[in-house]
This record gives sequence, structure tokens and C-alpha cells, in this order.
Amino acid sequence: MNQEMKEPWYKRLHRFGQTNLTEDDPEKCDVNFWRNHWKAAKVQGVIINCGGIVAYYQSKFPQQYHAASLGGKDLFGEFNKAAREEGLVVIARMDINCATKEFYDIHPDWFSYDKEGKPILSQGRYVSCVNSGYYKEYIPAVLEEIIEKYQPNGFADNSWKGLGRNTICYCENCRKKFKKDYGLDLPDEVNWEDPVYRAWIRWSYECRNENWDLFNVTTKKAGGEECLWFGMINADPFSSVGSFTDIKSLVERCPIIFSDHQTRDSLNGFEQNSANGALLRLASDENIIVLESMSHYFKGNRTFRLSSSPSKETATWMQTGIAGGISPWYHHVGGGTNDRRQFGASIPTLTWHEKNEEYLYNRKNLANVAVVWSQQNVDFYGRNDYVEKTSYPWAGICRALSKYGIPFLPVHADDIEKYADRIQTLILPEVAILTKKQQKSICDYISQGKNLILTGKTGTLDEEGESFIESPIYKLLGLRHTGKTIGAFGKQDSNWMNHEAHNYIRLPKERHEIFAGFEDTDILPFGGGIQIMESDGTLQAVCSYIPAFPIYPPEFSWIREEKEEIVPIYAGTLSTGSRILYFAGDIDRCYGKELIPDHGKLIAGCVRWLAKDNLPIVVKGLGHINVNFYEQDGKYIIHLVNLNGCNCPPGCLDETLPVGPVIVMFEADYAGALIAKLTVADKTVTLMGDGKMKSFMIETLADHEMIVIERA
Repeated sequence: MNQEMKEPWYKRLHRFGQTNLTEDDPEKCDVNFWRNHWKAAKVQGVIINCGGIVAYYQSKFPQQYHAASLGGKDLFGEFNKAAREEGLVVIARMDINCATKEFYDIHPDWFSYDKEGKPILSQGRYVSCVNSGYYKEYIPAVLEEIIEKYQPNGFADNSWKGLGRNTICYCENCRKKFKKDYGLDLPDEVNWEDPVYRAWIRWSYECRNENWDLFNVTTKKAGGEECLWFGMINADPFSSVGSFTDIKSLVERCPIIFSDHQTRDSLNGFEQNSANGALLRLASDENIIVLESMSHYFKGNRTFRLSSSPSKETATWMQTGIAGGISPWYHHVGGGTNDRRQFGASIPTLTWHEKNEEYLYNRKNLANVAVVWSQQNVDFYGRNDYVEKTSYPWAGICRALSKYGIPFLPVHADDIEKYADRIQTLILPEVAILTKKQQKSICDYISQGKNLILTGKTGTLDEEGESFIESPIYKLLGLRHTGKTIGAFGKQDSNWMNHEAHNYIRLPKERHEIFAGFEDTDILPFGGGIQIMESDGTLQAVCSYIPAFPIYPPEFSWIREEKEEIVPIYAGTLSTGSRILYFAGDIDRCYGKELIPDHGKLIAGCVRWLAKDNLPIVVKGLGHINVNFYEQDGKYIIHLVNLNGCNCPPGCLDETLPVGPVIVMFEADYAGALIAKLTVADKTVTLMGDGKMKSFMIETLADHEMIVIERA
């Protein structure tokens, strides 16, 4: 056995495939078709429906619901046998959140109840309780049965988390466990003002983590140390709070990560998938394998499970994910072949991935800009309005960086110190809640002469999101929150008769460097709100505020007043050499929400000023080119993904716009001649530059390109 095969499967597999079986597949599905597709797609492992909400094998547990057309067949067994014959790893897919009325009648104590004692249903099924014998006894027994019959390499489950945070289960199991663990009765209602509800939130995360650990103890005991259970994790730290998915805690438990983050959405574009890979890996271990389910069915503002996504939509999502360090995992719904367009969509990308996988793993991200995230902030500051308060600021910063070709590291607030040695510019977009340890990490970071952007209420609330705190960060910066605000916050009506958000930023005659590119205007559109601050002069005002005035009729649209004392942006340099920007105005939120081009350009200009032109790579080309830059064993690896024309509605990209020429400039630490190999175009290009600064040109960038630069 060679050394590679001695490695556990979860350290050496890079491509997976999933056919999400449907209840009619036992009659209609052709396993041989899928056997051939596995070969064409170059997959090394497959995810096959097995048990839980629908079983595709003959279970000894009579209460486990079998697929409607299963009859006496063993469809999972057929797929498992075929995959083994092809040398593939097999992951048994589970879905354990609901059960039938027949099951409920046998074990009513295993299910969730509302406050009136009525069972909670979802699409006609009874929702199981995460603290009941269903999770603690029944599911472990089912896992043991499957291991005994089929010896899968592991299990995956994307519906393991139970009820979300907006529904409290009042079953006896939850009542007793909450009382035992926290000494409290369950909260009366969903109410963020209630400290008992906030305690229930923290406890609910702990309950999910307990089950995660229980299932892994079960599978390892029954199937060996390499037989693992994985709950699928969405890479979005904002929407994940709704289902009690503690990303940071869970990825630290995993030797491989299964991410159920299938497509872009109306808030985040393709660039999101580049950030997904980096976010999950950096929160765990940079070289951990992250597999992501990538849908091949149409998923836009509406979803059609059996129809194909446009091939460009599928390929571009996969390519931006791969550029961010994600391992591809195709996902089809249904074993039938009604819409055959979906089966070829990812073959070119997967074939390229297999050919070049030596360059895609065990490497270090060279970005020196970091954007901070924290689910605690999303929960306890964002609360019921987390999209407005936390998602938009994050999305605004990330999209601006991607749009203007600035690679970045998504870093958890606990990990600032861990990655501080490679970060030169740190961005905190409305991270209102920072623990004392996190605050100290940021202060220590600033004391090293490094650069910082913070926005809005960052660092101003206690860990419950209840009380204002005097942050040591602002003391270092010579700023003080007055507690007063001005402008438009929250959801705004776009009706022209409502002009509350029709406000502006005034640019002074003497312009700060962050306003490069705005020479031909004296105002910028704003549309947001401002925290009114006091400054001791360490940071200076670089612009001022024009309050809202009527937008309609046009004769009324003239500036009534200006408030020079109200400051949207403060900037300055500390004695340590740190360059600092504070966005008192929520420009990050406005860009994430409205995508006003001036806002993205301004954010990028701010980051470039902070970085002192010391970014590790600069890419010049028309439009939106997403950039990732890595180092691997004496080689530089650059990923470019062409996102021009990709800002159409989610799910609808059917063509891309080639761009060129694209000029890439970077600083090389390696002496001697270097060569650059274009792995997609399959050719080499000439590097220019005699010293450390190197550059090269790509004549045309169609979809994506990975350039490998090494010594000649």
C-alpha cells in the first residue's frame, strides 16, 4: 500500500458526487447510469441516501419510513455495491428531523411540542426533539444498523439541528434538561429582551453540539476510528444562527468539513463562494479539506429541483469555490434523467480539478487583509434583525474587496491573534459585540503598527448585546461614542415620497487619499445613518454630512442645510504607524444592501490607503475579477475568476463576458528566473521585472484561470 492510501479517506479525497434520491427512484433509477457518471466526473467518493426521514434499505426498525416505491428492494445497497466496485468512498446520507404519525403514535415523547402541548409539524411530518430519545437512542441504533449491514465510510446529515431559534420546544425532555443545565424554566416566548430567552439560545447551541459528539462516538465505536458522522454546515455565519449551527465550534471538531452551501443568493454573489472556503478552513485548520455541495438544479429566486441550472451558473459557482480552497461535490436531485443538461455542466471543471489537484491543497493564503466575523455578534446584536444589522455590513465589505481585486482572509474574532502575523489590515464591519479577549487582541494588533477599519457600533456592546461598554479600542483611537445618531437606519421605503434616506456625504476641497477617483464630484450618495462621535484629534474628519431633503418632485431636490460637525468617516495615523479608519457612517451596510458603485469604490480606496500600497498582489483588468493568492512549497499560485456579467439574479447566469488583457503584479521572494504556467489555457507566459516585483499579462480571461509560478 502506498503512503497516500495509508492516509485516512478524509485526508486524501478531493471530489465527491451526490444523487439525492427521491421516493420514486427505487423503480426508475438506473444505477449503471450513475456508475458511468461517477467516472466522467472524476469523483472519489459518493453520498447516497440511506435512512432517517426516508429509508432506502430494508431496516429492522418498523417505525422507519421506507421510500414509497422501495418494496422489497435495497436501493442503498445497490448503490453501495456499485460504488465499492468503482473504488469509491461511500457516505450514507441521513435526514433525521421528522417522522410519520405512525412513528409519533409509538413514541410521542420523542417529538417537539408548542406551549399549548400540541405537537409541532413540518409538511405533514412530526418534528423530532433534539433532546429526546429519538436523537439519544433511536438514531444511534439506526447508525449502528447501517454500519453492521453496509460498513459505510461515514454519514452525512443536513437536517440534524431540529427546530430553529424562533420556535421553542416545550416538551418534557427540554423542560427537564434546561432546568438541570441552567436551573431555569423555559422562556415564555421568543423575546430577545428576556435574559431567559438569551440563556436558552446559548443552551440550544450546546444541545446541538452534544448530539454531534454523540453521533461520532456511536459511529466510531461501531465502524472504527475513520467512520465519522458529519452534520452538514452552511458557510454563512449569518443565516446559520437561525438553526443553532455554531460554525467555529463545529469545524474545530471535524477532520473534514461537509458544507451544505449550494448556491449564491440575493444578498451575496459568486464571490461569496471564494470566501466560504477560506472562512471554514481558517476557522479550523488552513489545510483541512472542505467539501461543498454544489447544486446542479435550478435554484434562483424560485427553485425547480428537477430542472438544470444554466451550465455557466453551475461552473462559475464551482470555480469561485475552488479558488477559495473548496473541494467540489456535485449535487443532483432525483436519480432520473429528465433534464440531461445538468450532467455535463461540471465535467470540464471537475476534469481540470483532477488534473491540477497537486496545486489546490496544502498551501498558505497570502492575503494580508482580514475581515472579522462573529456568530455571537449576529445572535446577540443582530437578534431578529440580523440581516440589516450584521449581514449587510459584512457583505458590503466582502463584495467591495472582491470587486476591486483585493484578496482577503475571513477571520473569526477569536482568531485575530492566531493570524495576526500575516494580517496588515484588519476590518471589523459592525462587530458590535467583542469579548474582552477579542478586544485585547485588537488592541495588541494596533500596538504593532498595523492598520484597522472599524464601522458603526463595533466593540460597543457587552456579550449579551444589552449594555454599552467603554471599549479600550476607542480609547486608543481617541474617539468617544456620544450615544447619539443621525440619518437613516434600518429598512427604508424606496418610495420617492419618503426621502429620509436621501442624504449625502460632502467631500472637502482638500481631499484625503481615500477619495482618489472622485475628483469630479463634491458629493457622494449616502443613504445611511451616522454614529455621532467626539474625537480628541488623533483621528481627523475627512468628510461631512448633508442631511436628507425631498427627492420628489425634482424642483424640491436641493440642499437645504449642511452639517460640517457631523462626520461620516474619521481617518488618521497613530504614533505606532498604524493607519486607522472609522466609518461612523454605515457605508459598509449601504453597499451590502444597495450596491451603489460609489460606496464600493470608496471602501476599496480606504483599504488601499490603509495598506500603503503594500498589497501582496495587484490585478488590473476590466470589471470584476475575483483574486486569490497562495504559496505552496516554493511556488506561487494565483486564482483569477472572471465575474463580469455575473451580477444577474441568482441561478440565471447563462453566459459570461471574456475580458483582457489582464495584468498581474506581485512581489516574489524567490531569487532567480520564474516561469508562470496557465493551467486552464495550458500554456506558459513570460514574467517581467528584474527585482522582486514581477508581472505578467493574460491576453484573455474567459471563465477562470489558475497560474502556477515556480522557479525555472
